[in-house]
Amino acid sequence: MNFSHRLIIAVDFDGTIVEDAYPKIGKPMIFAFETLKKLQEKGHMLILWTYRHGDRLDEAVKFCEENGIIFYAVNDSYPEEHFNNNSSRKIHADLFIDDRNVGGFPGWGEIYQLLTNETPQIPQKKKSFLDFFK
Repeated sequence: MNFSHRLIIAVDFDGTIVEDAYPKIGKPMIFAFETLKKLQEKGHMLILWTYRHGDRLDEAVKFCEENGIIFYAVNDSYPEEHFNNNSSRKIHADLFIDDRNVGGFPGWGEIYQLLTNETPQIPQKKKSFLDFFK
């Protein structure tokens, strides 16, 4: 499944980008921000799609920005759209990445591979003093 065209990808926050610690912000999931950055570099448009709202949503958006991700839209299909009680909460996206998927969350490495047909680069572990004696 290699997507060569630009996709709109809706991404959940709690349990997907970060470990679920709602209402707090959990630790980033392994490879979450690296994968999201790579997807943006390939031209895909990311939407933050989350249960959070108000101050909790602002905290999540700020946390993502501090980690290098600025979303195309937040809880909306496009930046100019704004949810109100008369409109649908359902957004338009080509793909949804969420820890509540059927089968669970596969992990960011597998998601990257599915979307790009590339194996993610795993950062090399720094050598410790003991590694020199092996």
